[in-house]
Amino acid sequence: MFAQFDPLSREMIADPYPLLAKVREDSPVVYCKPIDMWVVSRHKDVEEVFLDPKRFSAAIAQAPLSPMCDEAMAILKADFTIEPTMSNFDPPGHSRIRRTLARAFSTRRMKVLEPLIDRRCAEILDGLADGGPADLAHDLCYPLPALTIFAMIGFPEEDADRIKEWCADKLVVNWGRPSAEAQVRAAKTMVAFWKYCTAYVKRRRADPGDNLVADLMLDESVSPPLSDNEISSIIFGLSFAGHETTTNQLANCIQAVCENDLWQKLREDRDLVPPTVEESLRFVSSVIAWRRIATEDTTIGGTPVPKGAKLLLSLAGANRDPSKFPEPDRFDPARDDARQHLSFGKGIHLCLGAHLARMEIAIVLNQMLDRYADLKLVSGQRYDFPANVSFRGPISLMATWTPA
Repeated sequence: MFAQFDPLSREMIADPYPLLAKVREDSPVVYCKPIDMWVVSRHKDVEEVFLDPKRFSAAIAQAPLSPMCDEAMAILKADFTIEPTMSNFDPPGHSRIRRTLARAFSTRRMKVLEPLIDRRCAEILDGLADGGPADLAHDLCYPLPALTIFAMIGFPEEDADRIKEWCADKLVVNWGRPSAEAQVRAAKTMVAFWKYCTAYVKRRRADPGDNLVADLMLDESVSPPLSDNEISSIIFGLSFAGHETTTNQLANCIQAVCENDLWQKLREDRDLVPPTVEESLRFVSSVIAWRRIATEDTTIGGTPVPKGAKLLLSLAGANRDPSKFPEPDRFDPARDDARQHLSFGKGIHLCLGAHLARMEIAIVLNQMLDRYADLKLVSGQRYDFPANVSFRGPISLMATWTPA
């Protein structure tokens, strides 16, 4: 029966965890016909795949989930010269890119970003009406991570809204099941954003400044030096990954804190903030699945998997695997094993932005705890989520509060 379950069904988009628990228990590695992928849902199996890039290639990590129509493909083939760089790149090419990008995500760069995040968070919270109600997903979680990563790259702040819109179309095409009309529209916006990235990199060649792009251009230790097309490809992907995931995780964390009545406990003991952030990453990860492809006939968890099999690694299933996390459906900041979640991946593709994401969410929580004596979600509201297989966070999160 589980071969027929659809990760893009209305039921799974609304709440994937109950069905994933059944799949994990009865068919932890199973071919899923509606998406033509093998779903892997146990923690040990997902971890095994992440740690073996030779058997399981990352090449399809950002490929369109569904075949694109001819018109959309023609648009992309004409003007879209992006190349693999990080999450969809295998060694040895991946190793060269990752080394230089890791240096760009340096401690110095994070120290520059921390006061910027703190200031912009304060500005956003200052702009919310006293006591609310406010849509925290839209008014806080949506703009802050984008402003942060765009500032790190060096994009002008006034372009942020336009870039966010472009990135939304990438989400639909790569991880959803869009109509032909939506594919064509998304292809056009992806090309527009690609041209924006290439033009930006060209400008930075003449005037590097102090930003991540300049770090990549001026890194003399990488051999051969990164080309403009490689740097454009990096910032195209980073623009999406660096904010979409944190936007959703921030909303997921706030929702989990409120639904589990933890606000007062966190106000009384700020040492609980970091483990609360970590537990939110396990309990309600913003990245609920990732993809790999088998490079040879092999087995996963004892199940034969053929060469060429496309794999959907269910991080949501793995992060609530009871064989790894006791009482996995309980949100518990005191849990001592939460950091063993797989929300940032593992192995050679471990997310470079993990520290930045943790820092950003902690800054937001601490500022809100300073300002709000309580925080409550508006009762009776309906939570909707984007229809895709990999990224999850509430589109709207209405809340009220009492100023401290």
